[in-house]
Amino acid sequence: MTGVLVMGAGSVGCFVGGLTQLAGVPVHFVGRPRVLAHLRKHGLRLTDQDGLDRHIPPLQLRLHEEPPAGLKPDLVLLCVKSGATTTAATTLALALPEGTPVVSLQNGIGNAAEARAVAPQLRWHAGMVPFNIAELSPGHYHRGTGGVLAAEGTAADVALVAWQAALAGVGMKLKLHADLAPVQWGKLLMNLNNPVNALSGRPLRDELLERGYRRVLAALQEEALDLLDAAQRPVAQLSPLPPRRLLKLLRLPTPLFRLIAARMLRIDAKARSSMADDLGAGRITEIDALCGEVVRLARSLHRTAPLNARMQALVEAWPQRRQPYLPRELLRELGLS
Repeated sequence: MTGVLVMGAGSVGCFVGGLTQLAGVPVHFVGRPRVLAHLRKHGLRLTDQDGLDRHIPPLQLRLHEEPPAGLKPDLVLLCVKSGATTTAATTLALALPEGTPVVSLQNGIGNAAEARAVAPQLRWHAGMVPFNIAELSPGHYHRGTGGVLAAEGTAADVALVAWQAALAGVGMKLKLHADLAPVQWGKLLMNLNNPVNALSGRPLRDELLERGYRRVLAALQEEALDLLDAAQRPVAQLSPLPPRRLLKLLRLPTPLFRLIAARMLRIDAKARSSMADDLGAGRITEIDALCGEVVRLARSLHRTAPLNARMQALVEAWPQRRQPYLPRELLRELGLS
């Protein structure tokens, strides 16, 4: 590959883009001034739960506040927050040659379709990042959980195949799917833990070891699964258990859960949800791309999703509270106590 552009150098953009550069591919990072300032000062450090610890010095990073004029990348990784999709897609359409492939590595379901609607001259692919990435310090991004990257595409998509090969060289797997929707819905189900984790104020592993929080997560997932069944939309299995069996596991008493879910609990102590980072920094969250997506699915079926709607409301009301919820408080807020 001759070059990759990362549009949105946040946690996902820096980690995946950094891995791509470590694989020997020139990478251009477009990000906000705060992140760019950190990268210019500290460089980019990537670590993970499997022992990765690599550093890219500041002078080896190509950093920009806007896509560079005249750049013709082989591939673009769209990593902005879901709410910025339309703006970012418009910017890319003005800057890139027609037909440039773009992979949306964003949370939620409809980002690639939204981007395609405003920039049809680019070639859009849905994508999915299964693992958690936390910003541990300025310029330091850490992968705390596992999983395989996914993108919508086939062996005919030359840029995706080249990126797949490059990532394999640094130990990161990328799987191509002709239809990514089932994988996206499977990821969204898992991501319904993001607001639970954010409101708990605890690291991911500690939160999952509290039965009350797991009961909340199971209720959110079950509501979404019922709607997906009604809509006849298939869901990929992204955990060791099928989605319905996972609900039963989450509701077990903690000693049993800890014993049976050892693989699921392979999360290091540094891992937390990106939504927790956003709440802590006072940033707008992606709750509308998660619980909000479930609410919209319900509306399309002329039904309701009261639990996901309530969770969305709690996250949006965080600036007025700014105090973590105990398990019993969160259960009570959702009418589950």
